[in-house]
Amino acid sequence: MTKRKASIPIFIGLSIVIGIFIGSTFNYKNKSILFSSNTNEAKIKKLINYIQYDYVDKVNTDSLLDDAITNMLVKLDPHSVYIPKEELQHVTESMQGKFVGIGVSFLMHEDSVVVTGVIKGGPSEKAGILEGDRIIIAGNDTLFGKSIIAKANLDNKEIGTVLGNRKISDEVMKSLKGEPETTVNIAVYRRSVNEILQIPIARGEVSIKSVSSYYMINQTLGYINIDRFARTTYDEFKVGLDELISKGMTSLVLDLRGNPGGFMDIANSIIDEFLEEGKLIVFTKNKTGNVDKSFATSYGDFENGKVYVLIDQNSASASEIVAGALQDNDKGIIVGRRSFGKGLVQQEMDLGDGSAVRLTTSRYYTPTGRSIQKPYSKNDTQKYNNDYIERIHNGELIYKDSIKVDDHLKYTTPKGKVVYGGGGIVPDVFVPIDTVNTYSVRLYNRLNDFVFKYVDNHRVEMSKWKLNDFVEKFDNDNKIFNEYVNQLDLNSPIFEEESKNLKIYLNALFARNLFQETGYFMITQKRDPMILKVIELDKSTN
Repeated sequence: MTKRKASIPIFIGLSIVIGIFIGSTFNYKNKSILFSSNTNEAKIKKLINYIQYDYVDKVNTDSLLDDAITNMLVKLDPHSVYIPKEELQHVTESMQGKFVGIGVSFLMHEDSVVVTGVIKGGPSEKAGILEGDRIIIAGNDTLFGKSIIAKANLDNKEIGTVLGNRKISDEVMKSLKGEPETTVNIAVYRRSVNEILQIPIARGEVSIKSVSSYYMINQTLGYINIDRFARTTYDEFKVGLDELISKGMTSLVLDLRGNPGGFMDIANSIIDEFLEEGKLIVFTKNKTGNVDKSFATSYGDFENGKVYVLIDQNSASASEIVAGALQDNDKGIIVGRRSFGKGLVQQEMDLGDGSAVRLTTSRYYTPTGRSIQKPYSKNDTQKYNNDYIERIHNGELIYKDSIKVDDHLKYTTPKGKVVYGGGGIVPDVFVPIDTVNTYSVRLYNRLNDFVFKYVDNHRVEMSKWKLNDFVEKFDNDNKIFNEYVNQLDLNSPIFEEESKNLKIYLNALFARNLFQETGYFMITQKRDPMILKVIELDKSTN
C-alpha cells in the first residue's frame, strides 16, 4: 500500500533530466575542429542579431535561443535535453548529493516557514535550531505572511497550491543558501517558550540523501531504499549494507521503485557488491562502434547473499542497469512490474553561460547483450511520454500476460533463464499494481495537516518515542486515529479495509515526521504487496 510521492508528469521529467551520466565533460581529441567557426554557427548568430536589432517589437533573444536549443534536441531522442542556467544548479546539487546551506527541512504551514527536520551535525543543529521553529527572517528577507507571498510573486490563485508552495520554497532556499562559512542571521519564533530568537548560522555543506532508509525487516532480511544514483549514493549504500550485514542479514531487499537513474559508475559500484570477480556488469557502445565494458571486482561484500530487487514502471536507466546486471548474471530475483525502458546514456556538456545540455552519446547493454530502450520516434515524443497511460490501458500493470515482449529480442542467461530486450526489465516475479487499496479524497485529503498540527502541539510527548517501539505500539488504542476520523464529518461509514489502510498511512505519516523515511517505510511495509511477496519468497527458499 506504499503511497509514492512523485506524480507521473514529475517522474517523466526526472527520468529525462536525470537519466544516466558517464561524467561531466568530454575529452575531445580535436577541440579546434569541434569548436571552430562554421557557416551554421554564423547563420544562427546573424539571425539572433537581426531579431535583436531589427525586429519590430522587443524580444527576449535569450528565451528564443533556449527554445531553439530545446526544439533542436527534441528531434534527436527523448533524453537529450537542455538545462537552463536557472535550473542547472538545482539539478547539479541533487546529483552531487550536497549543497551549501543551513541544514534544515521545512514546510509552509498557513503563512509560516516551519522547520520539520534538522540535519544531524549540520549548521542549524550546531546553532540550536529546533524542529517546530518558525523561520520568520533570514538576513534581510522576511519569510512569513504577505512578504513571502510577494517575494515568491504569487497571484491569488496560486496561494495554498502545490505550485505556489514550490515557488515559496524556492525563495526560502535562496535566502538560506550561500557561500561556505558565510553567516546568515536567522530570526525564529519558538512556540515552546513563546519567544522570537535571534540565531546566527554559519552556512556549511549539507548532504542530500539518496539512500533514504535501511533497516532489518526481520532477523535475516534487510531493506535498502535508493531514490536516485547520485555522486554520494554508493558511500551511503555501503554504510547501510555494512550495518545490515553486521546485524545478521543474509537476504536483501533493494528497493528501486520510482528511481529515475543517475550516475552509471555509481550503479556499477553497487552492483559490484553482489557479483563475483570477472562478471560482466554492463557495456556501452557509441556511434563509432567503440565498446566499453565494466566488470565486477573481488571486493563485493554480499556476493553470497540473496538479493531481491524491487522495480516498477518508474524505475529507469541506472536502476535498470542494476536490475539487468543481476538478472542476466542469475543473481537474485527481480520483483515488481516492467521498468521504464531507458537504454540511452547522456553526457553533460557546458554551454559557457551557466546552462548545459545532456546529450545522448551511447547506448548501454546488459550482460546478455540486451538493449532495454523502449521504441521512440524522433517526430513523436508525446507517444513516448504517454507510455504509462498506454500500460494502464493494455492492462499490464495488473496482468503479467499483458506485458508485450518481442521474441526477436529474446536472450538467455547462463543458467537458462529467458529474458527480453526492447522495452524495460521484465521482472522474474510479477506483482500487480494495488487496485484494492484505493485512496479516497474524503479520507486522506486532511491527513498531512492533521499530522503536522498534532505533532506540533505534542512535540515533547512525541519526541520520547523510539523507532521500534513506535512501529509496534503507536496509537494501539486508536485514540489519535478516532480523533482524525471524527473531524472528517463523513456522510457514510468507513469500510473495514479502508479503515486498515487509513490507519497504516496515518501512522506512517507520523513516523515520517519523527523518524524520516525509515519510519515511513517500516510502517507501510506491513501492507506493501511487493514486500509481502519478498517475505513469502524468502521463506520458501530458506
